[in-house]
Amino acid sequence: MTNNTIIITDSSCDLAEDYIKVSNIHVIPFTYNIDGQDYTDDLGQTMAYDEFYSRLREGSISTTSQITSYTFQKTFKHFIDEGYSIIYIGFSSALSETFNNALMAREIILGENPSADITVIDSKSASVGLGLIVYYAAEMLKEGKTKEEIVEWVEKNKLKSNHWFVVDNLEHLKRGGRISAARAAIGTLLEIKPVLIVDGEGKLDVSKKIRGRKKAIKTLLEVLKEKIIDPEEQTIFINHGDCIKDAEYLKELLLKEVKVKDVMINHVGPIIGSHTGPDMLCMVFLGDSRSA
Repeated sequence: MTNNTIIITDSSCDLAEDYIKVSNIHVIPFTYNIDGQDYTDDLGQTMAYDEFYSRLREGSISTTSQITSYTFQKTFKHFIDEGYSIIYIGFSSALSETFNNALMAREIILGENPSADITVIDSKSASVGLGLIVYYAAEMLKEGKTKEEIVEWVEKNKLKSNHWFVVDNLEHLKRGGRISAARAAIGTLLEIKPVLIVDGEGKLDVSKKIRGRKKAIKTLLEVLKEKIIDPEEQTIFINHGDCIKDAEYLKELLLKEVKVKDVMINHVGPIIGSHTGPDMLCMVFLGDSRSA
């Protein structure tokens, strides 16, 4: 490490395990329950991603649990005792109580140890939209940037993280209360593929309704072309809910039409996948702002 700052996030970030390891990012795992059994979201080690999505396709229901304040306390205390300054970048507070639990843990630790250096940031992002912010923070740390410089950049740019994604099965969104049963039934009948975003408040919102999956996938690229800034300097993230061929197709379309620095493909993990279902496909990049 360049300095004594550690970047911590949670497993909803959907970054690749290899990148997390080489970048010295500490990931706090969520837990999920499927078929009555609890699992740790440990980046596909305990349950492979394809098995998770196979179970969902067969009708299993997965539910997720927030990370507790106690878990945050243990993690933060460990790194403070090791002499680190902490930057925790967490899952949107509009979608989970997890961020508030991190804040509570920070307050408890500061009550015991006022000199503890812990910064807790609400990313107002989800999945690899959070991952994108963590990625840039980790790259800045590798470059030798100070904790203050990294925190300032994250706060200034977190709402430029554009998440655009399409889901295949409306049943999971209906179950989570994101759309009504009637809209789900009509949408399924008409093969409507909603294109969703995470908005400026960190909430999930339906931006467009596209008929047919291929057209919906192409819409992700059209949105990127319209909203991306400085594409040559950007790493684009494409994540998928066990639909690698669609992810590779989107990458191929992107590279034909836009010159970017790099494209990284990875899975959507079980924490987000529990709510979006199999065949979710997302594209994340930096834009001027976050708008529908």
